[in-house]
Amino acid sequence: MKVYGVTGWKNAGKTGLMERLVAEITARGFSVSTIKHAHHATDIDHEGRDSFRHRQAGAAQVLVSSPVRWALMTELREAPEPSLESLLARLDPVDLVLIEGYKSAPHPKIEAHRSETARPLIAPQNPTIRAVASNATPDIACPLFHLDDTGAIADFILAEVGL
Repeated sequence: MKVYGVTGWKNAGKTGLMERLVAEITARGFSVSTIKHAHHATDIDHEGRDSFRHRQAGAAQVLVSSPVRWALMTELREAPEPSLESLLARLDPVDLVLIEGYKSAPHPKIEAHRSETARPLIAPQNPTIRAVASNATPDIACPLFHLDDTGAIADFILAEVGL
């Protein structure tokens, strides 16, 4: 599987860019999966749901299945967060895995950047960032795309991974 990331500071436009890239790249006939890193506890079920109650009771894993989707939740219970590599190994094979976050991981990335966040670019200090997608025109030494130019960003990523 090919892997490419979207990274950046909070509110830089990462999730919107990811959403547009998934739609664009799948429309071109490629299969895509995603991994999203969160810096906080993430719940995909809610208090009162049966699956939530199973986890609260102490289940190590809870698998929820329906006719339209299934999800497997694993409680770490003080164990360390799994590595990105181990998470990738759990995915079914696809053409491309897009990863949101994981700034310091070794896979190639594009940095999402919005000038209104007033945060500096990560790219100058991070060699895994191969391009920047911004709503401004920062002076950088790597390819620069407008944050909303999804087609050009998708072209760049697909060329980078050889698809």
